[in-house]
Amino acid sequence: MAVLTDQQRKFYETTLQVTKQEISDLKEQIEEELAKVKDRIAELQNAINASKQMYAAACARLGIPNDIEEEEEGGQS
Repeated sequence: MAVLTDQQRKFYETTLQVTKQEISDLKEQIEEELAKVKDRIAELQNAINASKQMYAAACARLGIPNDIEEEEEGGQS
């Protein structure tokens, strides 16, 4: 390996510091975005559960089978 001049060494050391910080910042951004996605998924799951309850109640009031519940139970076998 060739011997580095002081200027080259300084350049590469600076590059190491800058890119290490960039990587850290990007990882932090990924974690923030992932947290947002997880929150949104939880909101959507809660909406699904509320809708399923309403659907089940409507089926019960109409005296008809809950086909959504039956499909889910059938799919889990």
